[in-house]
Amino acid sequence: MDNGNSLRAEFARDVRIGLCENPSKSLPPKYLYDDVGAALFQAITHLPEYGLARADERVLRHCAREIPMRMAAPDVMVAELGSGSGSKTRRILEAFPPGHVSHYCPIDISLQSLELCKRDLGRLVPVRPFHGPYIDGVRELRVLRQTGTPVLLLFLGSSIGNFEPAERLSFLRSLRTHLVPGDHILFGFDLMRSRGRLLKAYDDPAGVTAAFNLNLLGRVNRELSAEFDLGSFRHVARYDEKQLRIEMHLLSECDQRVPIPGIGSTCQLRCGETIWTESSYKFRVSDVRHELETAGFSQVDEWVDDDWPILEGMWSVRG
Repeated sequence: MDNGNSLRAEFARDVRIGLCENPSKSLPPKYLYDDVGAALFQAITHLPEYGLARADERVLRHCAREIPMRMAAPDVMVAELGSGSGSKTRRILEAFPPGHVSHYCPIDISLQSLELCKRDLGRLVPVRPFHGPYIDGVRELRVLRQTGTPVLLLFLGSSIGNFEPAERLSFLRSLRTHLVPGDHILFGFDLMRSRGRLLKAYDDPAGVTAAFNLNLLGRVNRELSAEFDLGSFRHVARYDEKQLRIEMHLLSECDQRVPIPGIGSTCQLRCGETIWTESSYKFRVSDVRHELETAGFSQVDEWVDDDWPILEGMWSVRG
């Protein structure tokens, strides 16, 4: 389950490139979700400004009972990308008749989240956690699945929006490569809405999202012995209307020169310079359909929340 050494090496490499080598500072958003970050994100989902999680729950409450019928298989393996604690997944697992889910395979980079999945969902179905990157986990399903057992792959919420457009299409095609006809995916896409509502969701007045963002530098301090002073940075959320995305940045409030002993390099920042930590793309329904069809999937069904526009779509793998 644990390939921690390779994950730490990858983190160190990305920090060196993103903070010390590239002229524009950035870090991949997947590193926001260590154990501390995952806990902070759970808190974000309860904020009144962040309606996505509640919308996701409403949609799943409505569609969960229909998913087993769409699969049309006597048994199924359920896997989930970025499972977190697996709290939303319980509704889907409970919708299948007892004994029809051979395994639930949460795939996450947070060991604590995987332990929660195993503890809380292990009473329902056998749980086989995978600690590591998404594609590695999906590749591992080939080893775990029994011959003829289809996979239902979940990617709930809006995490697909953290991928840049070209990266997103490459990711979807990679998923298709490691799945087979008869497999299905259930994807969540955050749809377009007003600028003001978007910005409040990513810059809440309680400062929880700011703490979540700043924790990324805290993680660099903890894991790579860096010396970032979190008090000298400010969380910034921006909306790029042309690109249909929210951007999260950490803005340096002074000139800084920060040693990072774990990679043997130093990060230099000017006052007002930012570290780009996340892009969260928003979608039109027509764009969602086009991207998934291009990647090799066929639409089975879709559900959209009336209050907070999130789309959960079920797609099958084309032969």
